[in-house]
Amino acid sequence: MSASVLYDAPGPKAVVRNRVYAVLGTLVIAALIAVSLLRLADKGHLAPEMWDIFNYAGIRQNIADALVATLKAFGLAAVGSLVLGVLLAVGRLSDHKPVRWAATTFIELFRSLPLLITIYAIWVGFLTDYSMWALAAGLSVYNGCVQAEVLRAGVNAVPRGQSEAAYALGMRKTQVMVTVLMPQAVRSMLPTIISQLVVTLKDTSLGFIILYPELLQTARLIASNTQVNEQYPYVSTIAVIGTIYIVLCLLLSSLATWIEKRGRRAKTGIAVAPAVQAPGTIDATAGTFGPDAGGAGGAGTGIDGAGGAGVAKD
Repeated sequence: MSASVLYDAPGPKAVVRNRVYAVLGTLVIAALIAVSLLRLADKGHLAPEMWDIFNYAGIRQNIADALVATLKAFGLAAVGSLVLGVLLAVGRLSDHKPVRWAATTFIELFRSLPLLITIYAIWVGFLTDYSMWALAAGLSVYNGCVQAEVLRAGVNAVPRGQSEAAYALGMRKTQVMVTVLMPQAVRSMLPTIISQLVVTLKDTSLGFIILYPELLQTARLIASNTQVNEQYPYVSTIAVIGTIYIVLCLLLSSLATWIEKRGRRAKTGIAVAPAVQAPGTIDATAGTFGPDAGGAGGAGTGIDGAGGAGVAKD
């Protein structure tokens, strides 16, 4: 039975009790799901007609356009947040106090504000006629602050000896940051960076507040403007749009997992050549001195290959 530093390994009674709890919990969850499905079925939300609306070409085209709009906003926000994150991380690590204080104030301010308020303020104040850019700017500001803290943690995790060695070679701080610290920080924190991009993708759904036609806004319009059997297909629409979000987030999560596994592998496949013994050196494994020492002799040490139990000089 393997031991753990976090908890004691369960005994036979505890194992049985845990299994009973797991079965009971599963049954309770299954019962709740079954009750929910029965209530939805009684109200007609699971009728085939509610799902048949997605066979219409117009609705499928609306969903496809919304998916493209969501990916556009996400792409702009992803690039903007990464660029802003690098700049804020460098500013946070600057030796100049005004730069460091300005970066710290910016990060703490926009991390404390709700993202919805940031998006709405940018849209109303600056980009009223450009909802996509307002959404991308709001996402870039908030997620850029988070990415900056991630990169700063990665830079601080790099062993100090590497930066000291770079300074000893005569490199300036900018060169050390660009060529030594930042690449290692990005590589070590890449799974976390991509995980934050998953959050950025989900946050594109906040574009409904500024009437940007992303997936959630399109789902609301489809469900509120389409009537089937004197009911609005909110359940089926939410299920379809939610599935699209889940697929997109799973793809990004799998990308993070793949990059993490790839980062553990060796970067080159160059084999290391075996060490070659230089003439006139001691071979500790063979007990000889020189490349051909003691070739005809016994276990002793020889110079001219005479061998023997002792040391031969001639």
